[in-house]
Amino acid sequence: MQHSQSHQRSRPISVGQLRAFEAVARHLNFRAASEELALTQSAVSRQIQGLEQEVGVSLFLRHTRAVELTGAGAQLLRAVIPALDRVDAAVRLIRQSAGRKSVAISTYASFASMWLIPRLEDFQRAHPDIDIRIDATDISVDLETTDVDLALRYSVPGNVPSHAQRLFGEQLTPVVSPWLLKSGPGLQKVQDLAQFALVESRDANHGQHIEWLTWQRWFEENHITHFEPKRWLYFNYAHQIAQAALTGQGVALVRTPLIADSLASGDLIEPFPDRRLDSPMACWLIIGPRNAARPEVLAFCDWLKDQAAQTRKAIGEEADPKA
Repeated sequence: MQHSQSHQRSRPISVGQLRAFEAVARHLNFRAASEELALTQSAVSRQIQGLEQEVGVSLFLRHTRAVELTGAGAQLLRAVIPALDRVDAAVRLIRQSAGRKSVAISTYASFASMWLIPRLEDFQRAHPDIDIRIDATDISVDLETTDVDLALRYSVPGNVPSHAQRLFGEQLTPVVSPWLLKSGPGLQKVQDLAQFALVESRDANHGQHIEWLTWQRWFEENHITHFEPKRWLYFNYAHQIAQAALTGQGVALVRTPLIADSLASGDLIEPFPDRRLDSPMACWLIIGPRNAARPEVLAFCDWLKDQAAQTRKAIGEEADPKA
């Protein structure tokens, strides 16, 4: 269905037509799109026909049981998806500001469970009128189009935006449960590690910078060669590695900010405190540009920075390099 120039219009496109178009393009099926939109299939078909009349070209190739996007349809879809996302995000923010105050945080799962969640009660006592939502994911979110207010990310400096604020760095250090030492062999020198299971990330050898989390790197830095432990234990996430150490399953190589509280309480012991290994990674605070001025977001960020300062002190990081 190719339309002549005389049929092309210059007036704005209906949002209803764009939503119908996006749904059909996503499902490549009119029936599925109509069910999602709670419209009849004929109503969706009319919306698409009207949109094609407005833009002047066919957006879909119709087949017997399915449809596919034309080149023009694919071009329009690339513009429609972010536009609708921005509209939906703006509406959510408006609804949010009209109701209860809340702050939405995106961060990776281990950081949420080991550092953020244990501290949240302190913030909630000081700000009982602010709701908190934590989205734990290892996938970076777009703070401009989602309803997430801020992100806490684990990265090297070059991989974060220029406005990111450094909270603290990290070192890698072996830790062990004190009761494992009481019930098993001693751990006085590095060579004694051969009598224990060693715990590290399963994905430690995959991905740039992640090799800093390996026992191999720790042994190299401490000039230990030809080392073979009793056995290896591998886990996906940092909180699993720490849990294995807490339950006495072996000696784990961990990130100091995530286990500072366990070291302070005595639940974990650092057998070689003078052999910490510096890491290029750090924790960063990234605030969404649309949300930076909201009082509840400012309050949460101020609290985060105070907690980060305490963590820097606990791990022996003398000063924030960006302070």
